[in-house]
Amino acid sequence: MPHTYEYPRAALTVDCVVFGIDDHELKVLLIQRGLEPFKGRWALPGGFVRVEETLEDAALRELREETGLKQAFLEQLYTFGEVRRDPRERVVSVAYYALVKMALEETRAATDAADARWFPVSKIPPLAFDHREIVDAALQRLRGKLSYQPIGFELLPPKFTLPQLQFLYETVLGLPLDKRNFRKKILGFDLLIPLKETQASGRRPAALYRFDKARYERLAKRGFHFEL
Repeated sequence: MPHTYEYPRAALTVDCVVFGIDDHELKVLLIQRGLEPFKGRWALPGGFVRVEETLEDAALRELREETGLKQAFLEQLYTFGEVRRDPRERVVSVAYYALVKMALEETRAATDAADARWFPVSKIPPLAFDHREIVDAALQRLRGKLSYQPIGFELLPPKFTLPQLQFLYETVLGLPLDKRNFRKKILGFDLLIPLKETQASGRRPAALYRFDKARYERLAKRGFHFEL
C-alpha cells in the first residue's frame, strides 16, 4: 500500500551562481526570465529538482538547459528557505556556485530563459526572488575559499602566465598583492608545471604554466595545506 504524507511538502529547487573572469573583471552569469513570476527580470539559472535526480544532477541540467554550459566546477553553497521567497508556493532552494573558464565556454539562452548574459559583479542588475542574497553569499564563499584551496585555477585557461594568475587573485579578492611575495609563495607550492611555450606580453614574452591538479590531490590526501 503506497504511503501518503499527512502534511503538505515544500517544493525543492536549485539555483546556480556561475562565476567567470575575463581580461578585466570577475563576472556572474545571469538569465532573463521568460516566464512569470518576475518575467523579464534577471535571475540566477536554476529550476525545480526532478524526483529521479540528485541535487547536483539537477544543477548541472539547469545550467545546460538555461545557459548552454556543459562543464563547470560545481560546489554546494547553502540552502535558502525563507517562507515567502517565492510568490508561487513554498519553495526551498539549494544553491550552488560554479566556476567556468569563460574563453572555453559559449553561453546561450534556452528553455524558459529569454537571454543569458555575463555581468560584472560590480554591476549586477536588480534580481528576481532572493537571488541577490544568494550571489552575495557565493561571492563571500569564493573569496574565502580562494585563500586556502586552489579553486582559482578553475577560472583560468589551461595555460596561463604568472601575471594572469596574480590578476585573478587581485580581481576576486579586490585588493592588490605584492608581485614578488605572490610569485615566491605560489611557486613555492611546486604545483605549477612550467611549459616550453611563452606568451607575448609587453617587451618580453611571459612564461606559461599549467596547474598540476593530480599532484595537488595527492598532496592534499597527505595533509598538504594550500594557503595564500
